[in-house]
Amino acid sequence: MRIVPVPVWSDNYAYLLIDEKAGFAKMRIVPVPVWSDNYAYLLIDEKAGFDHAGGNVKMTELIPGLTVYGGDNRIPAMTSPLNGGEEFTLGSLKITAIRTFGHTDSSISYYVQDGDDKAVFTGDTLFIAGCGRLFEGTPEQMYDSLNIKLASLPEDTKVYVGHEYTKSNIRFALSVDPNNSRLKEMADIYNQSKMTVPSTIKIELETNPFMRVTDPAIQKVTGETDPVKVLGALRSMKDKF
Repeated sequence: MRIVPVPVWSDNYAYLLIDEKAGFAKMRIVPVPVWSDNYAYLLIDEKAGFDHAGGNVKMTELIPGLTVYGGDNRIPAMTSPLNGGEEFTLGSLKITAIRTFGHTDSSISYYVQDGDDKAVFTGDTLFIAGCGRLFEGTPEQMYDSLNIKLASLPEDTKVYVGHEYTKSNIRFALSVDPNNSRLKEMADIYNQSKMTVPSTIKIELETNPFMRVTDPAIQKVTGETDPVKVLGALRSMKDKF
């Protein structure tokens, strides 16, 4: 598979997921995916400036019969609701829906496998070196999403996120984990990059403070030892950072 990041607005990402065996784009993930065979239209649609799923209605009007997946009925033009755990194929690609609540109470991440090539689209739940605000969810839900579900994916899984927030996330991560040599190394790389996707699960486990909540250094900064409380404290600190 080939994944083409499509920057939208100032910091959003959409993605074209391409089944190279078929030779054309099969899915856009924004992070809610819409099936289509029209590569050119997808590029035009996302460049027009839709935020996440905001272009769904117009797309389904122009390309009838699309299947639109989503976590709840707030997703525009959704035809197929997901609860997490569903598996489906798209050409040669195997896709698994993962329920990753925390930022919202309906977030679905998409884990895609093409032989040994693996990727996960995490929307606004997991960011590079960070995580989403707890708008609707709880620290318990975010802990489950990050440190149980996403952390259990193979470490070489590429991570594609919903926003380019990496530089600000890195600054916060360094403030709470200043002695992390791997984090410093990645900070140098990211500071030279306008587009920082993809990360990997391995990199996030090594550098993302929200996925390092059992590390004594992170626990000391937060004054907590329970991993869920550590995550909640980190998120409160980041909100004020």
